[in-house]
Amino acid sequence: MSVLSINKNNFDSVKSSDKPVLLDFYADWCGPCRMVSPIVEEIAEEHPQYLIGKINVDKEPELAQQFKVLSIPTLAVMKNGELISRSAGARPKADILAMLARV
Repeated sequence: MSVLSINKNNFDSVKSSDKPVLLDFYADWCGPCRMVSPIVEEIAEEHPQYLIGKINVDKEPELAQQFKVLSIPTLAVMKNGELISRSAGARPKADILAMLARV
């Protein structure tokens, strides 16, 4: 499955997903975000049991504010519309998968 580009128009459908959701809050100019992006894309391809989405904080400041994103990249895991865990800063693949495994 590919990574979904999330905005305020499609966020409600993502939030109500039956699958656990991984949200990657990023910006195009952010170096650590560019390091995490291929890892997130890899997880999306290898693990179809998760819904993986990216939120550009420059284009979707309301969503970034809703999740209290203060630094990027920020990764957030949701299940049944509830925030389960979050992590700020670049993380290795194993750490991101561990976040998802807790759901």
